[in-house]
Amino acid sequence: MKISIIGAGSFGTAMAIIASRCGNDVLLWSHDRKVADGINRNRFNPSYLSEMPIDVPATHSLKAAADFSDVLMMVVPSHYYRNVLTEIAPHLKSSVDVISGTKGIETDTLDRMSEIAASVLGKRLRGFAVLSGPTFALETARGDPTAAVVASAHRDLSEEVQRALSCATFRLYNSTDVVGVELAGSLKNVIAIAAGVLEGLGLGFNTTAALITRGLHEITKLGVALGGRPETFAGLAGMGDLVLTCTGSLSRNRTVGVALGKGKRLSEILDDTKFVAEGVKTSKAAKSLAERHKIEMPITAEMYRVLYENEQPAQAIQRLMSRSLKSELPVT
Repeated sequence: MKISIIGAGSFGTAMAIIASRCGNDVLLWSHDRKVADGINRNRFNPSYLSEMPIDVPATHSLKAAADFSDVLMMVVPSHYYRNVLTEIAPHLKSSVDVISGTKGIETDTLDRMSEIAASVLGKRLRGFAVLSGPTFALETARGDPTAAVVASAHRDLSEEVQRALSCATFRLYNSTDVVGVELAGSLKNVIAIAAGVLEGLGLGFNTTAALITRGLHEITKLGVALGGRPETFAGLAGMGDLVLTCTGSLSRNRTVGVALGKGKRLSEILDDTKFVAEGVKTSKAAKSLAERHKIEMPITAEMYRVLYENEQPAQAIQRLMSRSLKSELPVT
């Protein structure tokens, strides 16, 4: 498969390495000309995963990326997704398949990336697939055995991507549940920030286990209400990715949470980091979606208060523990 990977951050770089390792013909696009030039000159990304060799060509030109292939793998932050697709659209000579590796929800519209792609590309969108799962970029790139899921409404597309991007160290499972995979990959980032908060507060494994379990419960409730399948949230894109981002030290969202738990303000944290923690923006979108669909999401609601209303993390935890007592399973 020929693939233009749009976005040369950590995960875009990792997927370029994997796609090449699996025998595909790859071109990596970076919005930063210096990054593209550095990759072409030194075979290393100077800004992300800089210790990992990357034997693929890079470009700063969206036209070159559009000319290279009619398969675009979008790995840009969710708040840039629409703009980048809009900029690449005039350069497309025919319809394209889009594989999305972005884990987020557009804050203003509450659109998922599949909805943005359909809106921007219209008839030029031949097919859409989303790739998600427990995939820290560094571990994926260095060849640690990793599994993820690729979902598309078009089974032939998900199976084609599955074959193209599966190799000795990277295994893909296929699905048709685009909604579930997109929402699972996005919403888990909010819970991961909360898990970091617990560590920052000095709380232990009991608390984290409860958070992950109840977090999965509220993610699943919203995801199913929006059309996802329950089993998706119990799989790699749901439980798998949630456990990884809530417990792994490489998690960007968890790192933000740790700093919040230690008393740093969000503005300070974001000023000190060059990476994007999607859960910060997703907490807004998740809160709005929960209100729209009348879904109770207490952990998400408390994280919104901590992130945007200057609530003290310890007070948020106390409020969660003081909620009215309930049955764990729906009463039948």
